[in-house]
Amino acid sequence: MGNAQSPPADPRFVSASRAFTQNELEELKSLFMSLAAQSQNNAKHISSSVFQVYFGLNGPLGERMFDLATQNRKDQKLSFEDLVVAKATYEKGTKDEIEEFLYQLVDINDDGILGRSDLESALIAMLDSIFSTKISGTGLSSHQDSVNVFLNAGMYSKNEGCNEESMSFEDFKAWCTLIPSARKFLGSLLMHPDPGRPGCQVPPLLHLKNIDSSILLLRKEYAWHIGGALSQQELEEWKLLYHSALNGLSFNTFLGSISNDEGPTLLIIKDKEGYIYGGYASQPWEKHGDFYGDMKSFLFQLYPKAAIFRPTGANNNLQWCAVNFSSESIPNGIGFGGRVNHFGLFLSAGFDQGHTFTCTTFGSPSLSKTGRIYPEVIECWGVIKGSQKENQDAVKGTVLDRFKEDRHMLNMVGLANSSE
Repeated sequence: MGNAQSPPADPRFVSASRAFTQNELEELKSLFMSLAAQSQNNAKHISSSVFQVYFGLNGPLGERMFDLATQNRKDQKLSFEDLVVAKATYEKGTKDEIEEFLYQLVDINDDGILGRSDLESALIAMLDSIFSTKISGTGLSSHQDSVNVFLNAGMYSKNEGCNEESMSFEDFKAWCTLIPSARKFLGSLLMHPDPGRPGCQVPPLLHLKNIDSSILLLRKEYAWHIGGALSQQELEEWKLLYHSALNGLSFNTFLGSISNDEGPTLLIIKDKEGYIYGGYASQPWEKHGDFYGDMKSFLFQLYPKAAIFRPTGANNNLQWCAVNFSSESIPNGIGFGGRVNHFGLFLSAGFDQGHTFTCTTFGSPSLSKTGRIYPEVIECWGVIKGSQKENQDAVKGTVLDRFKEDRHMLNMVGLANSSE
């Protein structure tokens, strides 16, 4: 009678525990005890509401995450073992294990099929969470147009027994590559929503106060999308450097407007077909007779579908900026990827036409409807990195300090207020 044994431990929990250090397990235990104490169930389990509030989740994504964490028991009770297993799979698993978890997460209806409506619900929940806005009094999302462009990046197929188009696991993984901001957001939901949680950052868009923001191509949802392919340091501030409606469709004016900016830039084009796309230039736009740049550059689409196309490594033909060359083999203008006269994206020096072709440099398709570009609006933003901002402030400080020193010297010799 004295040999009664404890029930055997859940093998999933035993395996999941090995993914954590002892300190990490102790921290998870402390977190569990804290949340369970708030759940009003004798501190034995975490309730769905407490779980969602702590992790900053709500709506269908929050409910679905809780179901997955509790292994779909539907008992509204999350145990310590559940928490360890969920975080081990979601945060410590292999790339495929994590993406399989995410695939199940966005299957909001929990029917084993990722329908277009499932992904739509997940995207609405994401954008409402990031931007904290809904249409007043309706409960509807104010981001439906943006949701549609992100949905349009996906590949869907018709399945038997399913009334709508759905997405396979392989197609979901491809979609995550094209929409890296969504992948970052979905992959960080079991982190506490402190400022800076991956997938939530939207860079401030700086421009002169007298500019009507409705003329800008770069909406905040598009900035979130592009920012998914960048580091935290590159999401500090984005500053409008050039806009064709304000500065005119001029290559020389464009180059003059960005000449004082030494950081990366975002070139965005809206063509006369209404398509919006562009490229992230990691290096300054400078006169070259050949391709230059590095593997941080990429192409993107914003409308009617959104996608990011990063370098494939097939070649080093990243950026192109040719000014006042007379040779046909060196076309004047700016571009990204591909090869001479067959670029991934190219604007002629007249800023009145260009082209976009399928491009092995970025694995990108033609970005426009026809392959020809007839610009309606051209816009360029400077990416102000954290270190770059500090350097600018330091230079300003140095100039001011030097001015004070010079002023002091002039005062000493009685010339500070001289008009000569």
